[in-house]
Amino acid sequence: MLQVVAEKPISEAKGETAILQESIIKTVNENAKAGWKAAFNPRFSNFTVSQFKRLLGVKPPSEGDLKSVPILTHPKLMDLPKEFDARTAWPQCSTIGRIHGQFFHLIGHCGSCWAFGAVESLSDRFCIHYGLNISLSVNDVLACCGFLCGDGCNGGSPISAWRYFVRKGVVTEKCDPYFDNIGCSHPGCEPTYPTPQCNTKCVKENLLWSESKHFGVDAYGLSWDPYSIMVEVYKNGPVEVAFSVYEDFAHYKSGVYKHVTGNYVGGHAAKLIGWGTSEQGEDYWLIVNSWNRGWGDDGYFKIRRGTNECGIEFNVVAGLPSARNLNVELDASFLDASM
Repeated sequence: MLQVVAEKPISEAKGETAILQESIIKTVNENAKAGWKAAFNPRFSNFTVSQFKRLLGVKPPSEGDLKSVPILTHPKLMDLPKEFDARTAWPQCSTIGRIHGQFFHLIGHCGSCWAFGAVESLSDRFCIHYGLNISLSVNDVLACCGFLCGDGCNGGSPISAWRYFVRKGVVTEKCDPYFDNIGCSHPGCEPTYPTPQCNTKCVKENLLWSESKHFGVDAYGLSWDPYSIMVEVYKNGPVEVAFSVYEDFAHYKSGVYKHVTGNYVGGHAAKLIGWGTSEQGEDYWLIVNSWNRGWGDDGYFKIRRGTNECGIEFNVVAGLPSARNLNVELDASFLDASM
């Protein structure tokens, strides 16, 4: 559970080569069994392998994390739909389908994907459970969680972000924004953009840091059984997933991804919002990525479901939103399948 492939250093020569390769596109698109289409994604048109690797910020969990993470298994008591999309299940929650950087071509999240996946999922869950259409602050987690989460903009642990929500809470994006009018305020690419300092003060003077905090009530992993993951999403909302990224993933354009060719590059995190089956009969997970709309299928991708493709089913984490600091009453019907 909750493991990613151990990193192998990329050679200096390999790191300076372009991540997008005609040979990879050709190999994928000429493979009748690939199930997906590759293309030159404009998002990475000028990226080297080393620059692409900086976007992959999931660090392997510590032994302490692995031993102390509670694992939730949902009993097989429900008949689940063959297809599910959280965007249509909860249309009132605009954050579910939000693609960060959708208005900007060049957004550099660097190694902060672990925080994005967690914060976006928790934002969705506050809407689903409490009717609050809010965006929570990625910057709060990156800057203020510190060594307990990892290395800020240069990588961290998804489960540690969810534990931070329980321990310290997370403020709103209005209080501590990640984006400004020209794109990304803190891309986090060392050495030009180091992880921002933790400044426990809202940028807007009429907002108080402590009053802007939103909390989680627990943090847990999901059993590797796809059914448990599906029930969790169906009942409680999107979850955060981590998976191993290979060179061919940078070329994904459409279809149901599975690793075909290319070397391992790093660990990445994203938000899982649903599932389905392709016209070719391939079961898939539906994922919201954080590389803007210039990558993939308008910023989204599908990945093979039920075979632990790239380790994605062994690395699912989530938590439930808390009523703490909110002027709302707890609705137990939403939480009957929690811990």
